[in-house]
Amino acid sequence: MRRLVPLLGALVLLSACSSGGTDDDAAPAPADTTSSPPSPAAPETSGPAAAPPAAVAGCEGAQVVDVSTGPQLQRALDDATAGQVIRLADGRYEGNFVATAEATAETPIQLCGSRGAVLDGGEIDGNYTLHLSGADHWRVTGMTVTGGQKGVMVDAGVGNRIEGLLVTSMGDEAIHLRTGSTDNAVVGNTIRDTGLRKPQFGEGVYVGTAESNWCQISDCEPDRSDRNVVEGNDIAGTTAEAVDIKEGTTGGQLRGNTFDGADMVEADSWVDVKGNDWTIADNTGTAAPVDGFQVHEVVDGWGRGNVFTGNTGSVDGDGYMINVAGPRTIRENNRVGCDNEAGGADQGTSNIDCGSL
Repeated sequence: MRRLVPLLGALVLLSACSSGGTDDDAAPAPADTTSSPPSPAAPETSGPAAAPPAAVAGCEGAQVVDVSTGPQLQRALDDATAGQVIRLADGRYEGNFVATAEATAETPIQLCGSRGAVLDGGEIDGNYTLHLSGADHWRVTGMTVTGGQKGVMVDAGVGNRIEGLLVTSMGDEAIHLRTGSTDNAVVGNTIRDTGLRKPQFGEGVYVGTAESNWCQISDCEPDRSDRNVVEGNDIAGTTAEAVDIKEGTTGGQLRGNTFDGADMVEADSWVDVKGNDWTIADNTGTAAPVDGFQVHEVVDGWGRGNVFTGNTGSVDGDGYMINVAGPRTIRENNRVGCDNEAGGADQGTSNIDCGSL
């Protein structure tokens, strides 16, 4: 795998991760929005080629704020109001950027630019490149996000839409919805080359918080990041799962995504589902390490009520397309449609019988 920043020593790549897993959900560090950390090289990809820069449709409105430097961008984020459009000129914006303003579904705040507008978070063991912290009803579209410990982090955000980004080359995961972030959409993004700091934390899209971190993140209660939609994303070059759905999350949708597991060294499936009542539909993947999709109960009462339909792919592993792991009560509380199709899965489509949904 390509590395855009110097690595300190050799990374020892461990065997595939366990079903319970942990995550690196440290409380957000104070954001440094004025410094200009060292920049990685221009984004590259180890997976399929990303789309070239293109103009972003809809990056206009009655209240447009044009920005062309990192300090201008942070000032615009600080001053943002409902209905505003923050439009990025092409160029590199070095720093760790934070948005906190609340808008409404009728008058969202837009943060938009082309792929040639690059938010560069710098060191992979540093801060978050773009942090929506308590920000509601933002539309973040079109640009490139690279560097930093995490690419796009949403904490306690409601109704945000993250769409059409190239998110590449960060220390841990690319996009994370956390701390009771609800009713958000992660749509049509290209995700590449995660886990450059610690491969075990290199997920593509991460929803919620592991139970081991609930006391740090959500007052020892489940992180109820509910009803989020992850749809139409192209995810490759991740060292951990393409999508990790944590215990404590409910009622989300994972639809129409494309996964490539060729670079997974700390995962044994494209998708790990530990939440409840998720719909996993019409996704496709290649080169899964063991299974295509896995369901686990790592906390009593979770990992139930999930529905799998219309998923296809070439697993090329010695497991199942859909593996509902654990005791019979878990297998009886998840449903697998007969329209899922597995290629290259040594054990077949699923370890539970399919049925009409």
